[in-house]
Amino acid sequence: MTWLPLPAAAASSPLLGDLVQQQFDPHSREANNQQLYRLLRDAMLQEQLPPGLRLPSSRQLAIELGVARNTVIHVYERLAAEGYVSAGVGQGTFVLDTRPDRLVGRDSLQPPAPPSALRPAISARGQALVAQAGAGERQWGAFMPGVPEVRTFPARIWMRLHNRQWRKPQPDLLTYAVGPGLPALRQQLADYLRSSRGVRCSPEQIIVTNGAHAALQLVALLLADAGERAWVEEPGYWGVHSVWRSAGLETLPVAVDEQGLKVDEGARQGEPKLIYASPSHQYPLGAVMSLARRRRLLAYARRHNSWIVEDDYDSEFRYGRPPLPSLQGLDPHGRVIYLATFSKVIYPGLRLAYMVVPEALVESFQTGLSELYRGGQYLTQAVLADFIAEGHFVAHIRRMRQLYARRRQALLTAIRQHFGERLPIHDGAAGLHLVLGLPPGSDDLAVCAAAMAAGILTRPLSQYYRGSNAQPGLLLGYAHVDEADIGRHFATLAQVIHRCCAP
Repeated sequence: MTWLPLPAAAASSPLLGDLVQQQFDPHSREANNQQLYRLLRDAMLQEQLPPGLRLPSSRQLAIELGVARNTVIHVYERLAAEGYVSAGVGQGTFVLDTRPDRLVGRDSLQPPAPPSALRPAISARGQALVAQAGAGERQWGAFMPGVPEVRTFPARIWMRLHNRQWRKPQPDLLTYAVGPGLPALRQQLADYLRSSRGVRCSPEQIIVTNGAHAALQLVALLLADAGERAWVEEPGYWGVHSVWRSAGLETLPVAVDEQGLKVDEGARQGEPKLIYASPSHQYPLGAVMSLARRRRLLAYARRHNSWIVEDDYDSEFRYGRPPLPSLQGLDPHGRVIYLATFSKVIYPGLRLAYMVVPEALVESFQTGLSELYRGGQYLTQAVLADFIAEGHFVAHIRRMRQLYARRRQALLTAIRQHFGERLPIHDGAAGLHLVLGLPPGSDDLAVCAAAMAAGILTRPLSQYYRGSNAQPGLLLGYAHVDEADIGRHFATLAQVIHRCCAP
């Protein structure tokens, strides 16, 4: 084969023809132009085709490879556009020198870093976040806590409402969202919260976010500065620690008892800027905050200029009595931010949550949301607004409350059959899970690992503590487990508990 002469500087380089013919496959499923581009680009980056090398003409290379000339022309033009080669009519095509050691500046004089220094590394904040992560890889199966039943969701109704929106989609539902949520949804939520949860609010006070974590982060960024303190229930939801610590806050675990958050104990740790509490159904132990404790907490927040984040994550599901009114409804001074999500009452993949913020914070939160997250999912919000307005939302909650009550009872029955009254149960007669206490000194992490090996999912109670008073136990979610299967699955778990916790 005949090649155009090479510059002297590149005379010892491998011939382009040999390089390409060894690797180019005209029968490959990859397009010829993409394959040739990839081979030439990689050879230049690896300096198999060194700077200054003159490439053969497009006609000559096309003949050698048995491809159309336009294929080679297209590749040369792309390489030139991306800065790999220089090309000119009648002047030839040459490999450009793009080696980083040719850059002018102080860095070019420094010796290359050793390979160990180039290994990927995350920040100290990232290391702490990863080390304390609580999310698991598997989220479906007996008895994963916090997972609702999604198989009974009225999908046909939702699809009908969704299709109705798509038949004549409004442009403002499909473009960038800069507001705090779809007005129609915020109106429906305000009506629902006033009647069902005793929340005192107007639609303007509602801020719709993409999940509860986005809401928690927005609260931290707008209401607290890095280094300030935040109280978090102990044991409590791990996600609050993760989100608020990543925002630079110091989270302080404050113990809970049968009446909820122990305000006096928190006061001994120092004044907080933020206070996280789940008064209607404490997560994970299930305690309900007493009226006296609620009033004590509100008075403390007002006196010390603190903000309370009331997480009302599953208040719709109480068994044997109606849901309790919200803490926000007792607050006359605007110190409570009410937080709720649709993950438990619709389905987790919806990724929609909302806050009710005091009137004094409305403008700041609306602007902060638009600036940091841009909102979104307005078409889905429109479907959800119709779902609520037509009564499907309340009807779905009513059906699920009855279903969950039966499954909870089946789990309680199974526990008593295997353990009688020997193990404590933290229940609260609400929510989607209960906590089964283990004998003192038990390793609940080992129990969870052994249960997973046996096909049972659960979470260790000790992982919900950040202090030194962790108690062993298992969080058992029953909401998404068929009633007929609960006894069988718990029998498997009981065997694991007997094996791991034997005296």
